[in-house]
Amino acid sequence: MYQLGWSTLPGLRGLSCGDFRAASTEAPDNEHGVAVEFVNETERDNFLRQLEAHFAPQRFTNTADAFDSVKAFVLERVRT
Repeated sequence: MYQLGWSTLPGLRGLSCGDFRAASTEAPDNEHGVAVEFVNETERDNFLRQLEAHFAPQRFTNTADAFDSVKAFVLERVRT
């Protein structure tokens, strides 16, 4: 199980999300982040690259919107 995290940074056109990371955990916290299982490190690393590519061009008006968007994206991808 991995706990996903990311940075939300201000910019001229709004907030951006990046610096996605996954830390191994035995105590997942889905209230303040997203916990995901991966088959191996390669799958984890590929997923982190997908997150970076998907969110690089996006901008958000507030941190709650950014957090909810990332969380929804991850949960949708993990279910499929």
